[in-house]
Amino acid sequence: MADVEEPIVDEEVVEVEEEEEEYEEEEEFAAVAGANEVKLFGKWTFDVEVRDISLVDYIACTGDHATYLPHTAGRYAKKRFRKASCPIVERLVCCLMRKGNNAGKKIQACRIVQHTLEIIYLLTDQNPVQVVVDAIINSGPREDSTRVGGAGVVRRQAVDMSPFRRVNYALYLLATGAREASFRNLKTMAECLAEELINAARGSSNSYAIKKKDEIERVSKSNR
Repeated sequence: MADVEEPIVDEEVVEVEEEEEEYEEEEEFAAVAGANEVKLFGKWTFDVEVRDISLVDYIACTGDHATYLPHTAGRYAKKRFRKASCPIVERLVCCLMRKGNNAGKKIQACRIVQHTLEIIYLLTDQNPVQVVVDAIINSGPREDSTRVGGAGVVRRQAVDMSPFRRVNYALYLLATGAREASFRNLKTMAECLAEELINAARGSSNSYAIKKKDEIERVSKSNR
């Protein structure tokens, strides 16, 4: 019987193949881990920093508040202060559903916000969710004036604004500014909202919300 030569196996080649297999397994694991990360509209991460410490509890954008779509169908109006736990992008969507013709059209509002985030990314090259959060922080008045007295003797007194009301007021001003800018204009609602959010995030006086905020604070300062 003829002798059969055993193939010579190079140990280095075997080691390289094992390393490649391990590397491929690691890549697969990383891909699976990345798939579990919640991204808004499948694109934008919620790796967001709330730079105002007083608003951390009222701007819901991290942890359990991260969602794939700004449409959770939650019952946030059922109890007082519960809307503070509503995702902040969904609150912006709800603020767009105003003025009769737009009432209740949440899918349309979601689409507007989706296009807005795309435009913000193209113009700023930043995470658009971070731009939205910065715009809300910059747009909320910190001081307001209220009516004090009665029976014909009424004067205005300056008061501090709570963090919860600051967020509410900022969302109202941003949505109102975008709506007024897009009225009888060739620009779409998404373009106007993107411009408003970018200017507000930068603190620019070109923003409707920033102008209104400065006006409110100026009036309250004169009533101290």
